[in-house]
Amino acid sequence: MRPVCRHRCAVLLPAVLAATAATALPCAALAEDVVIYRCTDAQGRLSLRDTPCASGERQQVQTMLRPVDPPPRPVAPAPPPSPPAAPAVVQTVVLQPPRPMYECVTPDGETYTSDTAEGNPRWVPLWTLGYPAVAPYRRSGGEFRADIGVHDGRVDGRISIDHAVRGRRHPTAAGYSAGTWVRDACHPLPQQEVCDRLRDRRYALDRRYNSALQSERTEIVREQRGIDARLANDCRNH
Repeated sequence: MRPVCRHRCAVLLPAVLAATAATALPCAALAEDVVIYRCTDAQGRLSLRDTPCASGERQQVQTMLRPVDPPPRPVAPAPPPSPPAAPAVVQTVVLQPPRPMYECVTPDGETYTSDTAEGNPRWVPLWTLGYPAVAPYRRSGGEFRADIGVHDGRVDGRISIDHAVRGRRHPTAAGYSAGTWVRDACHPLPQQEVCDRLRDRRYALDRRYNSALQSERTEIVREQRGIDARLANDCRNH
């Protein structure tokens, strides 16, 4: 009898559990679960509801998990503030004004260039400038004096020749061979012409370098460096 009972109990137990589930809320259902009741009346009409079926209706219960909102997404931390920008480095570039160049003319009509407005000096007798070679004497106390005005283009001057009186005779005129320094006339060149002449001089030095002696090449290189520096500073836009 025991084996039979054991077999019958194994067959009847699932049916009992199913009937219990059809008439009552499962014990495992939690408060946060959703219970849906499937009700079928005597006419075979089907309805779904969230409360138990009426008496006489066939009931089926379905338990579902209540939808739960996902946890809020973690807020990404704010990025750290950017480090302050490094202060801009101010570079001061000092440019010298272009150096002028002058073209000077000698008395013979030859021309040359100079970095100053003062041409080459030369000594000339005063008579070449229109001054008289003989000046009259005039009495000054017990002496006679001959005064000669001199002008060298910049400064006015005077030359005095004194003669002491001896006896009754006195001089009437004084001859002299004085002279003065004069400079060649110069005029400034336009900046474009200055740059062109510097480049011409640089090119002439390049050609001369190949045939120059070793001692001359040192001077050529030194002059070329000076021309290159002047071209870089004075001839950027020319």
